[in-house]
Amino acid sequence: MIYMLQVITINGKFPGPLINATTNDVVIVNVFNNMNESLLITWNGIQHRLNSWQDGVSGTNCAIEPGKNWTYVFQVKDQIGTFTYFPSINFHKVAGGYGPIHVNNLKVIAVPFPKPEAEFDLLIGDWFRTDYKSLRSSIQDRRLSTQIFEFPDAILMNGKRPYTELSVSEEYESFTVTKGMTYRFRISNVGTVMSFNFRIQKHKMVLVETEGSYTNQITLDSLDVHVGQSYSVLITAHQNEADYFIVATPKMFKINQAKSIRWNLTAGAARPNPQGTFNVSNITLAQTFILHGSKGEINGLSRYLVNNVSYLTPETPLKLADLFANGSGVYQLDQFPTHSMNAAAAYGVSIVSGIHKGWLEIVFKNDLDVMDSWHLDGFGFYVVGFGNGDWTPAARETYNIFDPVVRSTVQVYPRKWTAVYVFLDNTGMWNLRSQHLKNWYLGQELFI
Repeated sequence: MIYMLQVITINGKFPGPLINATTNDVVIVNVFNNMNESLLITWNGIQHRLNSWQDGVSGTNCAIEPGKNWTYVFQVKDQIGTFTYFPSINFHKVAGGYGPIHVNNLKVIAVPFPKPEAEFDLLIGDWFRTDYKSLRSSIQDRRLSTQIFEFPDAILMNGKRPYTELSVSEEYESFTVTKGMTYRFRISNVGTVMSFNFRIQKHKMVLVETEGSYTNQITLDSLDVHVGQSYSVLITAHQNEADYFIVATPKMFKINQAKSIRWNLTAGAARPNPQGTFNVSNITLAQTFILHGSKGEINGLSRYLVNNVSYLTPETPLKLADLFANGSGVYQLDQFPTHSMNAAAAYGVSIVSGIHKGWLEIVFKNDLDVMDSWHLDGFGFYVVGFGNGDWTPAARETYNIFDPVVRSTVQVYPRKWTAVYVFLDNTGMWNLRSQHLKNWYLGQELFI
């Protein structure tokens, strides 16, 4: 059976075209909205060194109305790596609208591995046979027990359906390689709900980069990639001429693999600020936020929560409220209970103050029975720790503070916690959110 669904294309492409930049470039993107709904595009993992007006989320940008356009200007300051862009409002991401971003080394800075024969982008994500407008309406009205949007109908690779023996006449993704040559695959999870385990039949892979960092090079049989994350791997075509399956399956519990992904301290590449911070063993923490991600019921409707608060998007973008009225009537600063879980589940416009040029420790506690992943616009996470159960200050003794990888999106395992450090050098108002689309859409976010 063939299902015909509308997809969101960029310049007629699904996925959209590559944005190819080099460290410290200023990127200018003019987005024309030819849809019949308001649109915003966000730049997942790009640390916007100009200001948060360019962030592309509802708190900091006015939506681009149908028939209108908006020019984004941002700088890929002190960055390298593999990233993505995607639509951030109206549940649009479930229909596509995403594409790849590369931030390459300056020519005078050597890449810490031999130049591959070629590079391939693999944007992999879950897919639903129900159109995004119907899904959007359904999750707004459903009760807590309903499992809608939990299980996708397929996993797409670069917008193409999987290969099966029954669909050999249909288009599926494939790559032609030469025996003995090494190739770089940039793998991104552009899905909305499912983590996946990535592997290539009869081939091992060498992990070399996350979204934002060159990693210590480790050889893997397969790689877990969580929603919003990107990796680069090197794969040498060492088998005889044949077809070898590229496989992405919904499987995501290799916590020991996550702990083994560490920063390559010898790589001569751009690093996130403060410049020269090769480890975080000597920093002084200025703040700690302990954030519980959970779900609950408010006024009979299912909502996702952070410390029992479900974010309610105000009609006025937060940056406009901040500029003209100091938030009066739109939000109240620091009313969000960053440490308390005692309050009943409630709606709120959650905004917390960060200390400029201070080190922030964020502990993400996943009170759900399923995987979650978190992202903070404008910054990179120094991923220092994973653990079971509840977090206590004693858990800091288990942190990796010597060579924690820096990345833009971090996974949080079911009923476990993940700890990250963030250096708050980038002034503005920044979105901190679950990368799982339903969680985000139903309130699992706040602003710093």
